[in-house]
Amino acid sequence: MPVANVNGQSINYADSGGDGPAVLFSHGFLMDHTMFDHQVDALAGDYRCVTWDERGFGATPATEPFDYWDSADDALALLDHLGIDSAVFVGMSQGGFLSLRAALASPDRVRALALIDSQAGVDDAETLEGYRGMIAHWLSDEPLGDVGQFVAGLIIGEPDLSDRWIEIWETRRGPHLEFAAGALLDRDDVTDRLGEIACPVLSIHGGDDQAITVEQADVVQRSVPDPRGMVIVPGAAHAPNMTHPDTVNPALVEFLEAL
Repeated sequence: MPVANVNGQSINYADSGGDGPAVLFSHGFLMDHTMFDHQVDALAGDYRCVTWDERGFGATPATEPFDYWDSADDALALLDHLGIDSAVFVGMSQGGFLSLRAALASPDRVRALALIDSQAGVDDAETLEGYRGMIAHWLSDEPLGDVGQFVAGLIIGEPDLSDRWIEIWETRRGPHLEFAAGALLDRDDVTDRLGEIACPVLSIHGGDDQAITVEQADVVQRSVPDPRGMVIVPGAAHAPNMTHPDTVNPALVEFLEAL
């Protein structure tokens, strides 16, 4: 796969090409660009779909501390590398965190936002402590075991798909995760700045998401100037685009066609 050498990073990405409007897909924590395969398959005929591995995940390394403002800058630099003036940003969980920051940093580059199981706020102390325990286990020499099963259940929720990702995670354990975890655990709260985001914003959310609640996600819809609604995906956990594409894809298509 091609690599974009931007911002001192080596960013692994995939580009469907074509002359259609650009859509940039940004994945969630522990995942990689392939989590959007269902969406690319559905949209690539009409849109230029770009997916990428964020710092510390997939084939993109992380060698020093960074935050989601840096990740937003990576996304914008990738667009520059590809000669794309502006794009619709589709972000799942941490992909939404960086997409919101891209819209704040460079509003002229972000045509619209589609946030999948994401939020503008930060996690409470109990949640953060749980994440710290998970990261510590990931960085240890112990098998992922029950911790991996719990995390896969939280993110994905479907046993066969969860087992496949646990196998992937076992091969990707390393110090890079500590840098990525710092971005997640120490991120700033941008809720008070949501009124600055003028572009259309759609929210899509798993009805059974335990990581980010529907109520937390709905703060975005209640705060931005141009909300386009909250699509609830019944029975879905934290990554409905992977497990329920038959619900997520039509919602994305309708949103994109309306822009």
